Amino acid sequence: MSSIPAILPKDAAAAEGKVNVQINGTWYRFPKGTRIVDACNSVGAHVPTFCYHPKLSVVGSCRMCLVEQGMPPRLAPGAAPTYDENGYQPISWMPRAVIACANTVAENMGIRTNSKMTEEARKGVLEFLLTNHPLDCPICDQAGECKLQEYTADYGRGTHRFTEAKTKKGKNLPIGPRVNLDQERCVLCRRCVRFMKEIVGEEVLGVVNRGTHNAISCYPGTTLDSNYSMNTVDLCPVGALTSKDFRFQMRVWFLKSTPTIDVNCGTGTNINIWTRESKVYRITPRQNDEVNSCWMPDSHRLNYKYINAPERLLTPLVKTDAKAPQRPTTWDSALNLVVEQLHKCAPTETAIVASARMTNEELYMVRALARQLGITKLDIVSRKGAGDNMLVSEDRNPNTNGVKMILGKTGTGLNAIRRGVRNGTVRFVIALGEDLTSPEAGFTKEDLEGLDYLLTIHHSENETTRMSDVVLPGVTFAEKYGTMINVAGRIQRLNKAIEPMGEAHSDWAIFRDVSERLGCDCVKVIACPTPMMVLEEMAQEFEPMKGLTWGNIGNEGKVILNTGVTIPLIERTKAKN
Repeated sequence: MSSIPAILPKDAAAAEGKVNVQINGTWYRFPKGTRIVDACNSVGAHVPTFCYHPKLSVVGSCRMCLVEQGMPPRLAPGAAPTYDENGYQPISWMPRAVIACANTVAENMGIRTNSKMTEEARKGVLEFLLTNHPLDCPICDQAGECKLQEYTADYGRGTHRFTEAKTKKGKNLPIGPRVNLDQERCVLCRRCVRFMKEIVGEEVLGVVNRGTHNAISCYPGTTLDSNYSMNTVDLCPVGALTSKDFRFQMRVWFLKSTPTIDVNCGTGTNINIWTRESKVYRITPRQNDEVNSCWMPDSHRLNYKYINAPERLLTPLVKTDAKAPQRPTTWDSALNLVVEQLHKCAPTETAIVASARMTNEELYMVRALARQLGITKLDIVSRKGAGDNMLVSEDRNPNTNGVKMILGKTGTGLNAIRRGVRNGTVRFVIALGEDLTSPEAGFTKEDLEGLDYLLTIHHSENETTRMSDVVLPGVTFAEKYGTMINVAGRIQRLNKAIEPMGEAHSDWAIFRDVSERLGCDCVKVIACPTPMMVLEEMAQEFEPMKGLTWGNIGNEGKVILNTGVTIPLIERTKAKN
């Protein structure tokens, strides 16, 4: 040891606004104010937690994150500090463990996550948590993603010393329309309580009774009926809070998780789709601090049943004449029939109703097809609704900004198309991913009956498909790749989670095949065998997309447009920090 400090590598931390911290014998640098638990986890020294969540306030109630901590020794009067050859002072270890969630790092601090003291502390905490916890892992719906189950296997004693009777509490209590509560399985981490209070702003949940009879419950006269209630299920580290929608539907270890985005509104919430054998079983939020933090609305989360619904279109359908019912046919026959009819359609009498629910790649192919056919009557169906000042956007279309950039449309031209259908100047309509009889589109059944020709591409049966001369089965958002631009101007990736159902084809591929059979001179468009290559072609044309590739967009996306629109929940979160 030397008593004369020199200019050493450890001094670089101060210049960066950081502090030097030793974790399990290795020195690291962290920003001032970093919580010990985050510092340890960031370098692979895992610290188990129940109550801690980086997006919620710290309560330090579970004590699972206990670690051994040390600091330089307190010097006697007149004594000078000593340093090792790297400029660090020796560490004097505290005789008791400290919680890593409520304490922050400091200069020359030492932390041990794998010492004997830490191991014994974790064993003790787990033993206390298991005294009244029902040992019913095989029938618990949380099995496979339960932190108590995992931590008991990783850090527990492996023996059972509690012989007294367990305290009995409420089982399978319906505390809201979408969430059930099992009080016996609760470890009182209070994540659900803090989420409802701090993120949603509704103090619905709290702790009742005392001592070993403590339990989570709704306040008298209230229920957990918020549109964000199912986020408490995601937050629950054990099987106390469960989703009524997913409860006992499938074991999680059988499911595949695919990162993608929500398409129910313009926010573009980042999600994971959980599937098995081409069936979607649940949707959960995926963390993206620039889009949705860690949360998502229940209404968006549960809007997936149509993916595997009986109404899905599984094969091309055609009418041999106006009065004949539709009959199934092959793709080759259907495409030939479409091309034959499109050659007969006068461009001035033809309109395309596209959708802002389509990907950028699909919209690009639509534009190429419209140009090839000389069709200028082209627009989308606009959807507006009330925002919730959190994550639900007023724009109920997920890709309005993509439509504006690629098609140069805003939805205002739909009125002209509708008038043209009614006054007879529009005789042929191509409906892409839209039910024209929906309230947003505004066409009536009589409007469609008056057309000479109606071609529809859609994934599910609806009034428009039933009245169409040709129906080509498309796919849902879970069955295709592509990109969309959210309300804040962020381009994000849509990933395929399951294979298309039946004989359905991706919409962009349908447009490509039609263009090819029409004798399209857009060689580049036809030569693109994947949506990723369509993206690269678009990146050469549109300035905001310049340099973009599927790879560099990444799972969190990139801001490419300055829309002036922000996401309320994200703005509030940034303001707090």
